Amino acid sequence: MATARVLTAANTSCLISKTTSFRAKQSPYSNTSLCFTRRRAASLSLSSSSRRPFNCTAIYNPDVQIKEEGQPETLDYRLFFVDRSGQKVSPWHDIPLQVGDGVFNFVVEIPKESSAKMEVATDEPHTPIKQDTKKGKLRYYPYNINWNYGLLPQTWEDPSLANNEVEGAFGDNDPVDVVEIGDSRRKIGEILKVKPLAALAMIDEGELDWKIVAISVDDPRASLVNDIDDVEKHFPGTLTAIRDWFRDYKIPDGKPANKFGLGNKAANKELSAPCKVPVLQGGMTRSDYKISLGGRVKDYALKVITETNESWAKLVKRSIPAGDLSLA
Repeated sequence: MATARVLTAANTSCLISKTTSFRAKQSPYSNTSLCFTRRRAASLSLSSSSRRPFNCTAIYNPDVQIKEEGQPETLDYRLFFVDRSGQKVSPWHDIPLQVGDGVFNFVVEIPKESSAKMEVATDEPHTPIKQDTKKGKLRYYPYNINWNYGLLPQTWEDPSLANNEVEGAFGDNDPVDVVEIGDSRRKIGEILKVKPLAALAMIDEGELDWKIVAISVDDPRASLVNDIDDVEKHFPGTLTAIRDWFRDYKIPDGKPANKFGLGNKAANKELSAPCKVPVLQGGMTRSDYKISLGGRVKDYALKVITETNESWAKLVKRSIPAGDLSLA
């Protein structure tokens, strides 16, 4: 039997609007903008065959219910998101990316200290969360993941785009992953407000698979951490543990270890990468990651979020072929 519970992802009081107005949010980069919200006219069907319009508008309040269909840890299990009207919405496309003041929405797919490999089904209508499969069998990590894991909505790693900063690797065709390091174990489908702290450029079988290290703003230590130095101080060893976990988790299945770009280190919030791949050496201190670019220093994790949000915007505007991806 399907069950439901209500979650609120923002503190604003405005509702999902019927408007088709456009208002772009300006990013820290002079000629770029973050597109946060895709709204739909209320009269449009949410079926997989409908062509949904793209609109980049002001942040709205993503109050959603979570409706489970099927039993957990079965092939049929799906966790859907529905809006106040009862219509299914996509956690990938319809939850806004930015909350404001450098804070972003994060959708939990895998709670910490669990091993079922849950993920948004990017090829199914409304992109529900399901358990991943391989050869018809449910997938599990060989050991528990030690952090809350999930995605940044309204981002996409373009598989046709080579990243010259990370060994020319192409995107993995998925939303950007988040590793949330807070103390609490969260629930599948929970929407958290997080602030990014660092970026890890994982290369998985030749594909670029960004991991944004972040912390929920309601964590007791959230106010203490803003960059790699702070993470090392208040969560000592965590960045190395995250890198090693994702590097090694496929080895028990007989696969090679994953690799990492950017010098095999986490990119600090003050890494400004030049056009060619940077070679980073030494310890994880702020000065080690500052690379001059015309006298400017950029927030590298935000750079990743900005670029993948722009790729997502092109995808849902159908400027880029979607292939098997669901845009409903």
